[in-house]
Amino acid sequence: MNDLFNLSGKKAIITGGTRGLGRGMAEALMEAGCEAVIIGSSDSVFETAEGFCQKGYCCHGVKADLRSREENYRAFQESLELLGGTLDIMATAAGIQRRHSAEEFPMDEWDEVISINLNSVWIMNQEAGKVMLKKGYGKIINVASMASFFGCQTVPAYAAAKGGVAQLTKELTNDWCGRGINVNAIAPGYMATDLNTALLANEERSAQILSRIPAGRWGTPDDMKGLTVFLASRASDYVSGAIIPVDGGYLVK
Repeated sequence: MNDLFNLSGKKAIITGGTRGLGRGMAEALMEAGCEAVIIGSSDSVFETAEGFCQKGYCCHGVKADLRSREENYRAFQESLELLGGTLDIMATAAGIQRRHSAEEFPMDEWDEVISINLNSVWIMNQEAGKVMLKKGYGKIINVASMASFFGCQTVPAYAAAKGGVAQLTKELTNDWCGRGINVNAIAPGYMATDLNTALLANEERSAQILSRIPAGRWGTPDDMKGLTVFLASRASDYVSGAIIPVDGGYLVK
């Protein structure tokens, strides 16, 4: 059974791996035996990578502005070179949030959210797919959202992007699953991370959310770990195109 979940010797790239859910996913992959590259937007990515190395993991940091298409391609190639030119696991956890009423949502912020939360996911998936198809094996783990299932409020760009991530995951499964690449997405529920600072600070809204979570608490990055390892491992070889909630039961209440 342990062999099913063993990732020793596997190579992984994780966007957004410096904090929040992405950091939890990256740590899970390294705990299971992966060599990993984490991609982040600031110099803190190097400090985070060094911190993982001090724990005994094999981790590299790459700094990139994922709003830029060119930066996505550069970051992927740099990451691939650090991993010796091969790749087994791609996890796209980078994401941002911008909140305004729909009628007031600024176009520049729409572009920023779509660039990071959807365009970057597509580029990283496509580039990873090119590498994985040559070896006939690979695991791609996208990060969807509760907004992949329902519309939310004051986050039209985020909702559009996360709906796109879910559909992209399904489409790529149709293209690639028969050629050895599993593409799935994790849909986090309400997580106590920087992305939800505004919600956590709103006592009334936070209480409303908590009242609908059967688990009785907001999620944490550690709640992403088990599913991440499962989707990255041989244990999930017959799972593809799935959008899997990690939400403490929120969707079913």
